[in-house]
Amino acid sequence: MEKKIRERCSASRHSQVTAHALAATTLPSNRRTMESNEVEIEDAPPGYRSFVWQYFGFLIKKDKDGNRVTDQTKTVCKLCNAVTPYTTSNTTNMGHHLQRHHKDVKKAPEKTNLPKGQLTMKQALTPTLPLSSPRAKQITRLIGEFIADYMAPFNIVENRKFIQMFKVLEPKFKVPCRGHFSEKVIPEIYNETKQSVKECLKNADCIALTTDGWTSRATQSYITITAQVIDEKWESKSFVLQTRELSESHTGVNIAHVLRNALREWELTRPQTTIACVTDNASNMDIAVRESGLHPHIKCLAHVVNLASKRGLAVSRVARLLGRVRRVTTFFHKSTTATAVLANKQTQLELPRHKLITDVQTRWNSTYEMLARYLEQQAAVSAALSSPEIRRNAREIDTLDYTDISDVEDIVKLLKPLKTATTVVCDEKEPTVSLIMPLKYMIEQSMSPDENDTQTIANMKSAILRDISDRYSGDCNDMLQECTALDPRFRSLSHLNNEQRESVYARIREKAAGPHLPRNQTSDTDERTTRASASTPGAAEQAMVEVETAQGAEPVEGERQMQDVTQPPPPKKTALEDLLGSSYTTLEPVQSSRGIEMEIVAYRNGIPIPLNSSPLESWKVNAYAYPILAPLAKAYLCIPATSVPSERVFSTAGDIVCAQRSLITPEHVDMLVFLKKNQS
Repeated sequence: MEKKIRERCSASRHSQVTAHALAATTLPSNRRTMESNEVEIEDAPPGYRSFVWQYFGFLIKKDKDGNRVTDQTKTVCKLCNAVTPYTTSNTTNMGHHLQRHHKDVKKAPEKTNLPKGQLTMKQALTPTLPLSSPRAKQITRLIGEFIADYMAPFNIVENRKFIQMFKVLEPKFKVPCRGHFSEKVIPEIYNETKQSVKECLKNADCIALTTDGWTSRATQSYITITAQVIDEKWESKSFVLQTRELSESHTGVNIAHVLRNALREWELTRPQTTIACVTDNASNMDIAVRESGLHPHIKCLAHVVNLASKRGLAVSRVARLLGRVRRVTTFFHKSTTATAVLANKQTQLELPRHKLITDVQTRWNSTYEMLARYLEQQAAVSAALSSPEIRRNAREIDTLDYTDISDVEDIVKLLKPLKTATTVVCDEKEPTVSLIMPLKYMIEQSMSPDENDTQTIANMKSAILRDISDRYSGDCNDMLQECTALDPRFRSLSHLNNEQRESVYARIREKAAGPHLPRNQTSDTDERTTRASASTPGAAEQAMVEVETAQGAEPVEGERQMQDVTQPPPPKKTALEDLLGSSYTTLEPVQSSRGIEMEIVAYRNGIPIPLNSSPLESWKVNAYAYPILAPLAKAYLCIPATSVPSERVFSTAGDIVCAQRSLITPEHVDMLVFLKKNQS
């Protein structure tokens, strides 16, 4: 037995190849010769595709005449020269040899020619879902929408607990990396949503823009543009179009360049139409709106109120009072002991457990809230400052005396109408431009001098009145009065005298009769009149009489009660009119001055709807009764009263560009803000 083992080992050593021969196996030749006295190996033909042929070849022998002959009944391992029997198309023996003796050899995947979409057996039995499967695509899409809606960072998909959650919810799904979401998923959702918004803007009868600028935590400057539209159902919609970085100086020319690019990108420019733009009162915005061709330019009412209020708060006596109140509120915010004592005093005095407010000097309404809260907690504040626990640390803090408290009460009372006006235009669901003139009139009335006013209040009123009286003058005033007249809540124009009312409705009559109406200019009245006049003589007059009868001086009962009125649909065209009407109708659709006059009379005689009612709902119900005025009303009521839609984006963007993700790119900021505001 030992003799046989020694002979076998000797034969094995005799058949081994040199290191040089092993290296030669990697050369791209069809035939490789092992430098051995007895063994030569020939590579398998190219048609043999199994991975084992990378490590096996056929044995070459010499016949009795000395010729080289390939023996295809045996294969030789290129790694160890082991000889393995081989039958045609059977590579099992070679595979087993590699598994037993060469476990470190990587098994190459076999290529299969399967029909498109068909899985291999291994893929069908694999525990993970392919990313291309419908189920995986749906889950990936929903994760992308979650990131955009929740304003989550992209790396949330790499969070350990996030991955663990999906292993429980869907064990076969493997969450893609954050790069997949930031570079593919979010851009795809953005492009789809952008196309949907574009389609809505394209079909809108009228559009108005708002714009404003802000600076992120990463000290990057952005310009945000939003659009307000009213669709064919008289429903107001708001879209955030873009939030683009503006690295250059915020000059009017540079901002105008951003606005012009937005008009082109969103395809907003239309012939014979203008787009209103609402901004703050900065001078660079005046230049930007003028250079970009937008008209009219409306100044944000909330910003106007803010500027006027700050003028009143800048009165010397008021400024000193504010400084003293700020020192008190700041002291309680910085001292935990003082805060605890204040809470104890609030409980003893049965006052609300409210914290004191310190104002932000750029926001006047925070100053109003600071003073109002101080008055509410004045007794608790005085008791807390007098307590021995904090008296030694509050030596420089002076409580307000009786005169000071009286002045603060008068200041809060004076500023309340301004606070209410700001709340109305910022909180109302449809803050249309028609609110500006009634609210301005209310503020002016509340700031009128009174003989009982103290000197401090008189100075405040004078400063506020001087500032706000100069706003919205000239052509802007005329346009805003027309907007107010076409709001059913204010159709009586009670803030104007008779001469001014007649002037406003005369301008409306002129614009309704002119060619410069928004899209879909031809009213139902015009179409009905034209069709009637084209068919029979005198039919136009008869049609107009019918309109006047329906729109008589007395308002319809449905409008009085704000209830849906079943209006007869406009008559349908005949088959002949459909075929030949465009060629043989000779009369052009014109606005009848008599029809316009009757519409305006009927509208003015209508009862104003309640102030808490929606003007758009009213027009939706009564648009058929006023077919000439309705398009003009839609164009006016589309314009918002403030640039708050743009400013609200700042809060959203601030949550996106936070301290943990201050390196986020401006492109991703634009996409995420857009999706957050526009995803349904």
